[in-house]
Amino acid sequence: MASNVKIGLEIHQRINTGKLFCGCSASLDEPLNLDSIYRELKAIKSELSEVDVAALMQEKRRTSFNYFYNDKSVCLVELDEEPPREPNREALLVALNIALQLHMDILPYAIFMRKMIIDGSNTSGFQRTALLAMGGSINTASGETAIQSIALEEESAGIMRDGQFRLDRLGIPLIEIATEPTIKSGAHCKEVAEAIGLLLRSTGYASRGIGTIRQDLNISIEGGARVEIKGAQDLATLPKWVDNEIRRQEDLIALLEELRPLPKIESSPVDVSDVVRGANANFIKKALSSGCVALAMRVEGHAGFLGRKVGTRRYGSEVSDYAKMAGVGGIIHSDEDMSKYGIDKEAVEKSLSCNEDDAFIIVIAEENKARAALNFAATRLNMREVPKETRKALPDGGSSFLRPLPGRARMYPETDVPHIEIRPLLDEAMSLVESFDKKVERLSKLLNKDLAYKIVKGRNLSLFEELSKEIEPKLVAITLEDTRVKIRRELSREPREENITAALMMYKEGLIAKRGIEPAIKMLEQGESKERIIDSLGKLTKEELKSLVESGKGMKEIMRDYGNRVDVEELQSILSNRG
Repeated sequence: MASNVKIGLEIHQRINTGKLFCGCSASLDEPLNLDSIYRELKAIKSELSEVDVAALMQEKRRTSFNYFYNDKSVCLVELDEEPPREPNREALLVALNIALQLHMDILPYAIFMRKMIIDGSNTSGFQRTALLAMGGSINTASGETAIQSIALEEESAGIMRDGQFRLDRLGIPLIEIATEPTIKSGAHCKEVAEAIGLLLRSTGYASRGIGTIRQDLNISIEGGARVEIKGAQDLATLPKWVDNEIRRQEDLIALLEELRPLPKIESSPVDVSDVVRGANANFIKKALSSGCVALAMRVEGHAGFLGRKVGTRRYGSEVSDYAKMAGVGGIIHSDEDMSKYGIDKEAVEKSLSCNEDDAFIIVIAEENKARAALNFAATRLNMREVPKETRKALPDGGSSFLRPLPGRARMYPETDVPHIEIRPLLDEAMSLVESFDKKVERLSKLLNKDLAYKIVKGRNLSLFEELSKEIEPKLVAITLEDTRVKIRRELSREPREENITAALMMYKEGLIAKRGIEPAIKMLEQGESKERIIDSLGKLTKEELKSLVESGKGMKEIMRDYGNRVDVEELQSILSNRG
């Protein structure tokens, strides 16, 4: 591993309370209607008279957005037509409880700030966030890990497609936990994420489902730069993202040593549409026939560099990421195999007056976009240091450029939300949620200790707490932790919670036997109705069991013929009484 590596982790957990600044539902399953609004967002100066570099670059990309919503989960607060109301008290208490469990130093006041974000993810152009506590620690198998801060903030709007968002997600409370950059390795990073995730789930307030918890990585190495990798959701891939980012920065540092003496690259676009018109690639033919142009630029002294490996990708891909900010699909560069496009490489080089040491880049798009893309590409080519970036986590463990790393200029005070004194809330916050250990201790009285630990550690805690109020806790726990896994392996998909709940409720109502729960869940997963399930799995009554016993049938024969419909304990009781 490179020397002086710094690794930090940020975890964003959606909290299952009402929205943070209004009384709207936090449910995401309401169908959207056709109501929509249009907004244009601009980068502005902060109170320090500075414009955030990330916001400024976003303004060059896109500033107009459409937002879709219905009135069941969205009000004037989300539309930015009404000031925010007082912060959701329950969400604040949950965040404070977690801070206390992490042994953090609680701040005297919760002071909400505005974090400028104009990528369309918020109708107002900023996200509200409040720092609540600093310092603290969490234990993992690799030792104690320092926690830097915990904040309460509002969730962003959900992206539908480029320039279009849905507002039902906007404003749901998020708890952000950031570690100090003292994580030792990718494997240690995974341990920390699991430990924090376990703590969050154990509160019973953590939302469940895809996207409800997100991890961001902060990584830097000596001679490199701090990079934030967003959307690193898969715990199993966390070590890869860490290791590959370290390797990417090492490769860039080595490459920069060779690039540093080269002259500055000027965009100077040349129209090579006629040169590439004979290309056999369908996307080129289609683009040129629809009125797009092929613009190219000479990249002096860069022959061979664009194809150089940088982490899991090539240097040309790093440059292409910047070009894509103009809204183009990417670039074609001279270190690629031109035969796969059907492009005459020598003809392009001649058009650009390239020497043998030069490279070139081609962009095929509308002329204004193509020019902007080449300008962005030139900006990246002229960097002579590892850039500070926000990057997107890719499924293979690599990452791609999203935007420059934001700075202090994006933060400024929120004037619509009053400061909240925290100290009077601490006793209530502490009593709101049991600690992990106390929860295991309590559930161990209902279950065995291993099963109790599994429930508290897993993602089924909230559902268990709800169902075990009406159904035997041990049966609920076994169904959620063991039966659920078995069904997932058989069906190659996760059984839906509503189907698990429905099957357990049929058992509670005496409609099916205990042994019928698993097949009932499977039938529900296959779309069978409740009536059809009862016809197939309906529990045999006590009288029916007595009749079978009186007819001379024994335990083995009855279980063979009616197994899933039999209450075993009831049958054993009848057989015992007969004896």
